[in-house]
Amino acid sequence: MSSQPLLISTQNGSYCPASDFYVDPWHPVARAVVTHAHADHYAWGCGSYLVAHEGEQVFRTRLGPEAAIETLPYDEPTVINGVRVSFHPAGHILGSAQIRLEYGGEVWVISGDYKTEADRTCTPFEVVRCHHFITEATFGLPIYHWRPQGEVFAEINRWWQANAAEGRASILFCYALGKAQRVLAGVDPTIGPILTHGATERINRAYRVSGVALPETIYASAASKDQIARALIIAPLSARGTPWTRRFGDHASGYASGWMRIRGTRRRRAVDRGVVLSDHADWEGLLQTVAATGAERIGVTHGYTAVLSRWLVEHGVNAYSIDTRYGSENDDAAETPEGVKANEGLRRALQHPGRNEQNQRQGGSPPGLFQHRRARKMPPGCCIF
Repeated sequence: MSSQPLLISTQNGSYCPASDFYVDPWHPVARAVVTHAHADHYAWGCGSYLVAHEGEQVFRTRLGPEAAIETLPYDEPTVINGVRVSFHPAGHILGSAQIRLEYGGEVWVISGDYKTEADRTCTPFEVVRCHHFITEATFGLPIYHWRPQGEVFAEINRWWQANAAEGRASILFCYALGKAQRVLAGVDPTIGPILTHGATERINRAYRVSGVALPETIYASAASKDQIARALIIAPLSARGTPWTRRFGDHASGYASGWMRIRGTRRRRAVDRGVVLSDHADWEGLLQTVAATGAERIGVTHGYTAVLSRWLVEHGVNAYSIDTRYGSENDDAAETPEGVKANEGLRRALQHPGRNEQNQRQGGSPPGLFQHRRARKMPPGCCIF
């Protein structure tokens, strides 16, 4: 096996020195290999992007027609400067991928964000055997356990139907990319009209062009009063409390997110209904995936890294934490170039321990890959939004 790590940490993100590319960079670089199209996993202005073919339309929508985007089908490898690179389904959103790197007899897999429960809007997650697995840990606490999504969609349908019977619109806030389309594919469109915010509808078009079946939707600004009174309205959380929502009069509001598992989060979001629905693996899903890869070493990133890595070590797994700047299930304001620029100060702050709640969840990592540091305890229920 190779004596040199396949990935090292740099100021621009995770770098593969053997092949001269970055994985999910957070600054513009010459060559980026990207797991998926959420804005915390790529940077605007890269010289070229290599992405999974399934996500091409979504990336085109996010990056614009001028971006140099190359695509690769799932499970079909390419060789870049001697490193064998392939994408494998992550089940997170349309086009999300785990990245497999093979070089010098060693196989590394970077999970990106992933979800182990299959849904109708993207290729289901598949386990990739490897020597070294880098997993996310967004919901890496035992409290995070997801109900089957069918039960969650039935809950949304009942809520929507009850509101429609009273002549009240139902506004469900959720991430414009991925979560919104999953909700649309899962609810019962016979209950009433489905209206969408412009940010959501823009992504819906990319999904439909990619062959994903979604129910008919109406641009919310074009809906009649009668349609509004019976409607389910899908919008990003950034629209809450704006003139856009006030046009719907008396309405019920909900928020679909894994963070709704914590009751206090719903109060802080000031919504009537918290819907626990995540596009990330829960605690059991994380543990099952780590075991199924057969990896000899586990890197933990992106979330409750200290908790998950410590649990793995205590159970005999060679695991460590990695500091990164990836976000979590968050507001769609960060999904625009303007939002990324506005959040650059936050992104810089995340490099320094103790600045915020995100860093209270970050641990360290082994010499030769990332700087090692002992994992720290973090307060119960700590998370960012």
